[in-house]
Amino acid sequence: MTGKARHGEPAPRPRSTTFIVIWALIALLAFSGFTALGIWQVQRLGWKQNLIERVNQRVEAPASPAPGPDVWPAINERDDAYLHVRVTGQLLYEKTTPVQTSTDLGQGFWLMTPLQQADGSLVMINQGFVTETPNEKATRTANDQPVTVTGLLRLSQTGGGVLRDNDPATGRWYSRDVEAIATARALPIARVAPFFIDAEARGETRAPHSLKQTYREPVGGLTVISFYNHHLQYALTWFVLALMVGAGAFWVGREERLVRKRQRWQTARQ
Repeated sequence: MTGKARHGEPAPRPRSTTFIVIWALIALLAFSGFTALGIWQVQRLGWKQNLIERVNQRVEAPASPAPGPDVWPAINERDDAYLHVRVTGQLLYEKTTPVQTSTDLGQGFWLMTPLQQADGSLVMINQGFVTETPNEKATRTANDQPVTVTGLLRLSQTGGGVLRDNDPATGRWYSRDVEAIATARALPIARVAPFFIDAEARGETRAPHSLKQTYREPVGGLTVISFYNHHLQYALTWFVLALMVGAGAFWVGREERLVRKRQRWQTARQ
């Protein structure tokens, strides 16, 4: 304790120089580490805010032709996710794959249908959400004419869903894994784009979330764009920990200085 020792208790003795040096080094390392982590999170915050701004610009931009096979190897999340694109070709409805999902409209399926372009390349199209898997006739357009699909470019979602893996053998799909779906549907992998397109809404009417409704025709435009962005909270946490370490080191140093001062005073009186 600071000041005088309690009555009947021996006065605290100074700690060894070795202890003080080790404690100071540990405190310095902890303070530096927590401060560095806080600075890193601030940098991450700036990066995430820039990413969100870029994505918003892509979504709001006019639709442009989807990347072709010559640039597929360079497609990446940072530069291409959520691009507003369009493709024209023949939808291969017989190759449609339902992928289980949950949306604001309830439990149901995404309908993943490959679209074959004029050059023979294939792009997987997420036609939209349905509450039950339709038969081929329910989704086939009249005369199977070429169609133009506009939507947002999404990178393939590998692995499966939360706690559930895709099971191609039984036709159970939980994530939009383009390569796995293409393999299961016997599509030529080399000709399949490494992304899919979330089709835009086509003027579908939707019931309020609180009402039960069956959706047999695909409802597009349900892409959820959200980014995990807690970097500010993390930065504040690290800086607070750094301040706590600094305050603790100051308190220990102050106590040690008072103990040594008291000991010198007592020695001088003897």
